[in-house]
Amino acid sequence: MRTVTVVGASLAGLYAARELRARGFDGRLVVVGDEPHRPYDRPPLSKDFLTGRSDEDRLALGDPEENAGLDAEWLLGVRARGLDARGRRVLLDDGRAVSCDGVVVATGASARRLPGPGRGPAGVHTLRTLDDARALRAELTAGPRRVVVVGGGFIGAETASSCAVLGHDVTVVEAARLPLIPQLGPEMAALCAALHRRGGVGLITGTGVAALRGTAAVTGVELTDGRLLPADVVIVGIGATPDTGWLTGSALALADGVLCDDGCVTALPQVVAVGDVARVGGTRAEHWTSATEQPRVAVHNLLAGHTARTVRPLPYFWSDQYGARIQFAGRRLDTDTVRIAEGATAGGAPDEGGFLALYEREGRTTAVLSVDRPRSFTRVRRELARAATVQDGTANAKEPALPREGEPAVP
Repeated sequence: MRTVTVVGASLAGLYAARELRARGFDGRLVVVGDEPHRPYDRPPLSKDFLTGRSDEDRLALGDPEENAGLDAEWLLGVRARGLDARGRRVLLDDGRAVSCDGVVVATGASARRLPGPGRGPAGVHTLRTLDDARALRAELTAGPRRVVVVGGGFIGAETASSCAVLGHDVTVVEAARLPLIPQLGPEMAALCAALHRRGGVGLITGTGVAALRGTAAVTGVELTDGRLLPADVVIVGIGATPDTGWLTGSALALADGVLCDDGCVTALPQVVAVGDVARVGGTRAEHWTSATEQPRVAVHNLLAGHTARTVRPLPYFWSDQYGARIQFAGRRLDTDTVRIAEGATAGGAPDEGGFLALYEREGRTTAVLSVDRPRSFTRVRRELARAATVQDGTANAKEPALPREGEPAVP
């Protein structure tokens, strides 16, 4: 294999490029990115960067010396428009074509927008890219604003928390009866939802957005239950869509992501997919750990020319909001029972000291949730990882490396 193209200058794309060099690939390495920026850390965009506690320099992934050591060609600010599998070429929007023997698809996902024409009136934002964060930070630092956050997931909650820290009047609108029910279940979702109230943020659930008011600039959000919320700024955090449009018409199977086997290998052995865009073994996970763990296996299989290794890491994510750290690991089912093993709750909200909750099934722990109990959480997470390794019974299964303090929950 003489040339490998990584499509996506993302966290997953960077890790794939690093892994290629670490495994001895000394051929031509091309990294294509639709943004003009080198790879950067996205999760701080909704937290320290938005509040001004961190600048752009601290978002960079890797230092100049490390990036130079990759000896990669960086084609930035240009979007891939197609994959010519027969000719083994990645086609670019500017008319160029990159010939290659192997391809790593790491194009990630794009923020979903509210239905309607265009991007809507001024004052309506999504938060996925550095340019998104720049625009939102400029508006939030210009003076007090009435902020409506649409969507109570991790991005919505973290952004609402940052807006509250900046002194804005903030309301979160969540279509489900509680935020994070799919991830945490109703009991624990209710406890975590109470953090909004503790942070001085309004939470409206069980209703969606019918329309935005305002022509040149947004003035309000009309809800499906008839209420009207005044708004100077609207932040839409309703999930993301995998960036697979450029692969339409290729030989790759697409269904809410690029379909891969358990080794991140697609229908074409010379093409692997990693990160937010990859549906690995039937699951697409928009988590920091997936973006950093999948490239190791994907690159091994790409260089081998077949699926020699598989990956099934223990699901793990965390989120910082309202001064609290929420951490979750494991695979829960709706039928699992859940109990508070450490700490306490008061008035339907976590105590100041936080808590540790265990999800259980047939006498064994299946998942763990922590609010401000990092040490206990790490211990249980390690136990779950060991149990998963034994249960999988594969030589390739490994206990996941625990992230450094301060690394994000979702990419």
